[in-house]
Amino acid sequence: MDPTTIIIAAILLVLLLTAARMSIRIVRQYEQGVLFRLGRVVAVRMPGLRFIIPVIDRLHLVSLRIVTMPIQSQGIITQDNVSVDISAVAYYRVVDAVKSVVAIENVAAAINQIAQTTLRKVVGRHSLDQTLSETEQINSDIREILDALTLEWGVAVTLVELKDIQLPDGMKRAMARQAEAEREKRAKIIAAQGEAISAAALGDASDTMMAHPLALQLRNLQSLVEIGVDRNTTVVFPAPLMSTIGELSAFLARESQAAQGAAPSPTASAQNESAKAEPSSVKAA
Repeated sequence: MDPTTIIIAAILLVLLLTAARMSIRIVRQYEQGVLFRLGRVVAVRMPGLRFIIPVIDRLHLVSLRIVTMPIQSQGIITQDNVSVDISAVAYYRVVDAVKSVVAIENVAAAINQIAQTTLRKVVGRHSLDQTLSETEQINSDIREILDALTLEWGVAVTLVELKDIQLPDGMKRAMARQAEAEREKRAKIIAAQGEAISAAALGDASDTMMAHPLALQLRNLQSLVEIGVDRNTTVVFPAPLMSTIGELSAFLARESQAAQGAAPSPTASAQNESAKAEPSSVKAA
């Protein structure tokens, strides 16, 4: 075979392989292909094996997956003139592959810039307390504004979240003092409420004892039992309490005699005298 023929055949084979390589495109499952023919958009290619005309066609692949885009920290002045540094994160996805290629040059850069300006504008309409407590509302407002702007680019913003809020050191100390004062106020209010409840309970107990004198006597006896738990050898208590004990013992004795229908016996008289006598281990004050 002529060497020239072999060279020509080899060149043709290389050209055919190159043309085949240039005409075959694979569109992955999470992508769509925007087909340009001589500079014009002619079709959108779905996932799979696709063929194009070399040199004439160009297939631009667009990812449809959700993209996470951090919004860098920036100084923002709130409505009440407090400077805070706020960073956020935005999530967006392409919903129209043709618009994302034709309507704007760089989707990611454009969304990053518009997200920063929108964050500054929305936070600037809120006070510091609102910024700290109403983050859900701020996130929703930012997402709605971004959606209205980015839908023209074929992009939908799915979520915006404030990630970090940095306060000045002086403001942190002021907020710490405010929180401490608030806790002290609640503690004093709870203590005052407890004192009021305790005083009301004591008043009810005193009214009950005034209506039922024997209840006071029984409470005194209970106090003696509680004192006896400490294993004291000598107990000193007021003299009226001794007379109260004697009167209570005499009352119980009279009630017992009345129940039996008999006159007081010598044994009951001895018991009354013994109850009135001061025990050797108790000193009347």
